[in-house]
Amino acid sequence: MKIVVLDGHAANPGDLSWKELQSLGDCTIYDRTLPEEVMQRAHDAEVLLTNKTVLGREHIEALPALKYIGVLATGYNVVDVEAARERGIVVTNIPAYSTDSVAQLVFAHILNIVQQIQHHAEEVRRGRWTQSPNFCFWDTPLLELRDKKIGIIGLGHTGYKTARIAIGFSMQVMAYTSKSHFQLPPEIRKADSLEQLFAECDIISLHCPLTEATRSLVNARRLALMKPSAILINTARGPLVDEQALADALNEGRIFAAGVDVLSTEPPRADNPLLTARNCYITPHIAWASTAARQRLMQIMTDNLRGWMDGKVINNVAR
Repeated sequence: MKIVVLDGHAANPGDLSWKELQSLGDCTIYDRTLPEEVMQRAHDAEVLLTNKTVLGREHIEALPALKYIGVLATGYNVVDVEAARERGIVVTNIPAYSTDSVAQLVFAHILNIVQQIQHHAEEVRRGRWTQSPNFCFWDTPLLELRDKKIGIIGLGHTGYKTARIAIGFSMQVMAYTSKSHFQLPPEIRKADSLEQLFAECDIISLHCPLTEATRSLVNARRLALMKPSAILINTARGPLVDEQALADALNEGRIFAAGVDVLSTEPPRADNPLLTARNCYITPHIAWASTAARQRLMQIMTDNLRGWMDGKVINNVAR
């Protein structure tokens, strides 16, 4: 069986092993594949594994040997699932592998912002503490999370994990979710509307998928509802946010800060307005990338493929 990995570097830049996957067939692994290279590299593959390399209808219809597509991520919008379904091609994804790591980065951003950790560490390096007349110094407000209200948009695996961490900090948790009030624990209050959540919450964290309904969910109108002291966190998908509207709100002091791990285009264009926005803290899409999370990803990847080979398909998103 011919297996081709189109862009293996992100999940495994060399610190993990491909041996288990290689034991399942004739396996070729590419670090990255440009759009114009897809057909040449995939032409005789029965199994294609992709992370961010797009497999559109034009590819799927032109690959007669193709039987299985494995997406090395939870989101699978890089694959034309309908085209795959029409040809009877199985498409699998990797759900819930990075739940703990993503929720951890949500709070890394929150704690950096409320304690101004990056700022004060840089000031210490510049010598301000050694020159201080006092035993300590701070030059920004230091905020306590207790009793602050966090609004979580999307209460799946990562949203719920984030909520549990927030509860551990004695925060009040509000969620915008399709789950009913009766499905939520008593510590989580269901928001009546997005507008209520944006208006009431001190921190808003995004955990919903990217769909046409959620694209630019965070827009100028909803940002205008937020408190001047509010913080926005996005570890979900970049296009959930109207980036120019968020940059304007930050630069004009209409909200306090943002912590984002994802942008609308990755890597970002040099003119992305968030790169220079006031109080905007950006990490380069690393929430999912802890060693432990990537190890789980690699294991689920091979479990998915082995299950399909054994006639027991799991995590099939093209049913």
